[in-house]
Amino acid sequence: MATNPFQKADSASSITRPPSGGERGTDSVFRGIAYACAGIIVLLVIAILWELGKQALPAMSEYGLGFWYGTTWDVNKEVFGVLPEIWGTLYSSLLALLLGGVFGIAIAIFLTQDFIHQKLALVFRTIVELLAAIPSVVYGLWGIYVLIPVIRPVADWLHTNLGWFPLFGTDLSGPGLAPAALVLAIMILPTVAAISVDAFRRIPYKVKEAAYGMGTTKWEAILKVMLPTASSGILAALVLGFGRALGETMALAMLIGNANQISLSLFAPANTLASLLASSFPEAGAVEVQALMYAALVLLLITFIVNVAGLAVQQYTVRKFEGKQ
Repeated sequence: MATNPFQKADSASSITRPPSGGERGTDSVFRGIAYACAGIIVLLVIAILWELGKQALPAMSEYGLGFWYGTTWDVNKEVFGVLPEIWGTLYSSLLALLLGGVFGIAIAIFLTQDFIHQKLALVFRTIVELLAAIPSVVYGLWGIYVLIPVIRPVADWLHTNLGWFPLFGTDLSGPGLAPAALVLAIMILPTVAAISVDAFRRIPYKVKEAAYGMGTTKWEAILKVMLPTASSGILAALVLGFGRALGETMALAMLIGNANQISLSLFAPANTLASLLASSFPEAGAVEVQALMYAALVLLLITFIVNVAGLAVQQYTVRKFEGKQ
């Protein structure tokens, strides 16, 4: 006698039945915990801004917007300006993002697009991610004792032969933008690579198969299909890497030179807002502490603007390449 395959179709399984009262209660509790955690994060940010703003308010009243475009930081004269630090922060972070972003995306393509076996790709990915576990001060020491001596001959040659070009207008006498940006690029590389790898792996393999079916080569499929499809995740990786670069402190304080100047030269010493805060706080008096709190607010605002701009670009990319609203 033939069995009826539909005889149990009317019986609700554990998947199709409506949730029980206990499951509804568990879901409500979890939802409440999630909302509470989100609210705590918002309150924590507000508390940080309140505390910084309260201590920075005297400096904000005293120096106003001139603090943003002032170029002198003189504690004895009580004259404070952070334009060189803003320049150094953005300049070093953009250089690091350019280097770390290119290599991070290249690593993600190498690990996900069938260039090597999956087990070997896992080994390489683990090695790259281990770079994030190295302390910042170790990067700083490595930059001082290894990186600067290695790149100094190249920097001297560039300055001697191409010194007329603004990027090579000075020699590398020691700490400067170039070693700081190189170390910073290595520090953001694991973030960019790991998130970009996840972005590529979220793409169904049928997308690549369809591209091959249309007659594309491997590199055409990667550059014209896979890369645009993963662009939203890659942009998120770049934004997070840029945010990491903006806030990096110890390695830059050791490598950038802490010079209060604005220069296009890659080999000139400079300063950043984070390294200014780290190097000045231990010996700061009451007036300087207020100015440093103002500088901390400036850094927070720059980071906020970068993240909002990155989110806007990411949403535009999602709508353009992934067809999502």
